Amino acid sequence: MDGRFEWREEYSIGVDVIDNEHRRLFQIINKLFSFRDEEKDNQWVCQEGIKYFKGHAMKHFADEEAYMKSIGYPELERHRAIHRSFRENTLPALEEEMERTGYSKEALDHFLGVCAGWLIGHTLTEDQAIRNGEAGTWEGLLPEEELAAMKKVIVQLVFDMFHLESQLISDAYGGEKFGDGVYCRLVYGTGEQEEKQEILMVFEEKLLINTVGQVMGIQTNKLDAMLVNAARYTVRQFVGRVMEHLPAFGGYDLKEENLLSYEQFHRVFQRKKPQVSLLFNTGGSGYFAYCVIAPHLLEKGVGISLERENAMDEVEKYLSRREKREKEISHKRKILVVDDSATIRHAMKGLLGDGYEIQLAESGVAAIRAISLNRPSLVLLDYEMPVCDGKQTLEMLRSEPSFADIPVIFLTGRSDPEAVRSLLALKPAGYLLKDLKHEDIKKKIDDFFEKQKK
Repeated sequence: MDGRFEWREEYSIGVDVIDNEHRRLFQIINKLFSFRDEEKDNQWVCQEGIKYFKGHAMKHFADEEAYMKSIGYPELERHRAIHRSFRENTLPALEEEMERTGYSKEALDHFLGVCAGWLIGHTLTEDQAIRNGEAGTWEGLLPEEELAAMKKVIVQLVFDMFHLESQLISDAYGGEKFGDGVYCRLVYGTGEQEEKQEILMVFEEKLLINTVGQVMGIQTNKLDAMLVNAARYTVRQFVGRVMEHLPAFGGYDLKEENLLSYEQFHRVFQRKKPQVSLLFNTGGSGYFAYCVIAPHLLEKGVGISLERENAMDEVEKYLSRREKREKEISHKRKILVVDDSATIRHAMKGLLGDGYEIQLAESGVAAIRAISLNRPSLVLLDYEMPVCDGKQTLEMLRSEPSFADIPVIFLTGRSDPEAVRSLLALKPAGYLLKDLKHEDIKKKIDDFFEKQKK
């Protein structure tokens, strides 16, 4: 499938040695996608293609770092750390999985998904900051040594406590929803309450059932109050052991604990960029995320604090609310709203939230990640986004067979004939003008799903 990720001149930063290597990496990923669908000599071809990709990625890292150094780029060390992590952690883990599974289609899809995601984000977001010597989006993360130490501790603890092999999928988890999840928030502070750190742990429901549930001997495929309470204390123990292994996080006591809905979690997550945001896969057992926000000023009212006196009642209420919400949304269509304007995103959520389950993404890259974790019934896609616009995002969706049939309706602020022709040439499921009356937008979405039924 050639042209899966088409290079465009607007991706260029004006430095030949970097732009040429970006083009080559795009071409290699496209070739690997096409090799994946071939049966003859598939393993050998993929092995050689992956070696080729690695060689060019390493060359690109060296060239890019040399250029950053020559212009005195302020984020050089952070980029070096990201390059080193990809080279020493991500690629070896992906290769090990492929070798262990005999280059299975699932393992190859994993490799391509991670590397394509890295290439999109690397080229369309971080490297664009080099153009004007600006800082990228990595400035809020922990220092490299502390982040690497935390990854190792978490992987080892998962194995020690549950005998599960875990694998880091992303060290820049954006708070996307993955499957049915349980969202835990733990707030730790010093004795003087001057410094606080907030730990957010997200578990795919089946992971809790496959770990804590199995340890307890619970024969169920559904969460209940006993399992959630056991999971709460397991989470406390897990976080405590992470802190024990990392001196920089020591000396804190638990001050507050909450179970959050996804909406509450997302508000907390978006309030301030985490210093740690890691997403892991445990194979077939499920996903989990470990996020740290510290230091920061906490807002009140994110959830009811769990204390000894109210814990049982609050867990029962939490499960009841969760079950009620699951029933409410089980029949709802999922709509992903992709727009770089927070005002537009939240306006669409307010307008459509009663009748549909609404997901939000602020960019094309975030949209791909969100769709991978929680497939929507419809994508409302802003056409005029910066960096990775609606046309490019649609092309990426259509290039992936598992996403190609997801209907996309463009959101646009332009109604002139030339703009409309450009939109329709891409053959979306439709387009909506952002200045339409709210009731007209709602009606068009309702009508779209009615037509789908028929």
